[in-house]
Amino acid sequence: MNTLLFPVILAGGKGERFWPLSRKDRPKQFLSLDGSSRSLLQATADRLIELGGGESSAAGGFPTPVAHGGNPQDRAGSFAGNWQTPRGWDSLWVITSSQIAEGVRQQLPDLPVENLLIESEGRDTAAAVAWTSLEIKQRYGEDAVIGFFPADHWIADQKAFAHTLSAATQLAASTAAIVTLGIKPTFPSTGYGYIEQGEKIGSFNELPAYHVNRFTEKPNRETAETFLSTGRFSWNSGMFVFRAGVVLKELHTHAPEIIEPLEQHGPDIYPQLPKKSIDYALMEKTTLAYVLPVDFGWDDLGDWNAIERLLKTEETPNVELATHIGLDTQGAIIYASNPEDVVVTIGLEDVVIVRDRNVTLVVKKERTQEIKQILKILQSDSRFTDLL
Repeated sequence: MNTLLFPVILAGGKGERFWPLSRKDRPKQFLSLDGSSRSLLQATADRLIELGGGESSAAGGFPTPVAHGGNPQDRAGSFAGNWQTPRGWDSLWVITSSQIAEGVRQQLPDLPVENLLIESEGRDTAAAVAWTSLEIKQRYGEDAVIGFFPADHWIADQKAFAHTLSAATQLAASTAAIVTLGIKPTFPSTGYGYIEQGEKIGSFNELPAYHVNRFTEKPNRETAETFLSTGRFSWNSGMFVFRAGVVLKELHTHAPEIIEPLEQHGPDIYPQLPKKSIDYALMEKTTLAYVLPVDFGWDDLGDWNAIERLLKTEETPNVELATHIGLDTQGAIIYASNPEDVVVTIGLEDVVIVRDRNVTLVVKKERTQEIKQILKILQSDSRFTDLL
């Protein structure tokens, strides 16, 4: 049985809540939000490639294909030829939208062209998981273990992350399991979905694994506090590991409207597929869901407040990624893409200020989720379409 892991980066999102820095020509995954020189997409690829290290898989190393015969296609369809066990860049896959595919190529020039799947139209994560799983099964067989990772996550402890993925790979390789990584909650978040763990089924790499009792949507504060008090709930990270054959069989059972058209017509049918998340289409229905509650320092970087969680220190009153002159200003997040721009504030508290090109955003931190509503207003007015 193949015990290597094929990591797949889900890179089709828009990141609208990071507007105005995130725009159509520069989505969130292309941004550097932690003060480093690497974008979120590049950091995710670095993390997954580093895990492989060219080693074989017992320690969680990843696959690297060498093709013999066949012409790789710019957009994956059928791949002819015999493939050796992949490692490094050749093991990594990315699925993204046609609008930003060229940007992905520029950001990840070492990614093999045949490992970049380009969606003609975004249909959410269920279609992305189904298509990629079909392609990897076709190339490497139904026992190939696949891991899906959003492009916009921040991971603090790379060693613990590698240890976790080795455990998830072992579980997926040995069991008909769809393994999800559950993040041990550090506060009663109302912004994340939760996973309730059920019966313990064993340990992998010394990490306990549990059958999933249920997935829940984002709760209110009181419910989130109740979840934490039980010790049975973890945050839904949106990271999954499974064998290709297992997930495809489950998709046939629970989401035939997605998998069957793809099998019959290939990716040309993409625009006609229903738009569903993998959670809704499969994870909330399958009886094969297992969770590894893990703790490696994680954030999904969902909106501007995530910058504060990453960079705030006790010594500084604000998070400043800009030249900022402030008087009686605290709890602010201040960002300017042009280092020559100067942001001046007086008497402000708990606000986000973002200056990018010809737009300045000022919003209370508690209302950053409403940025999407502003974008709808801009979309409806032809004067502002260039700002999107």
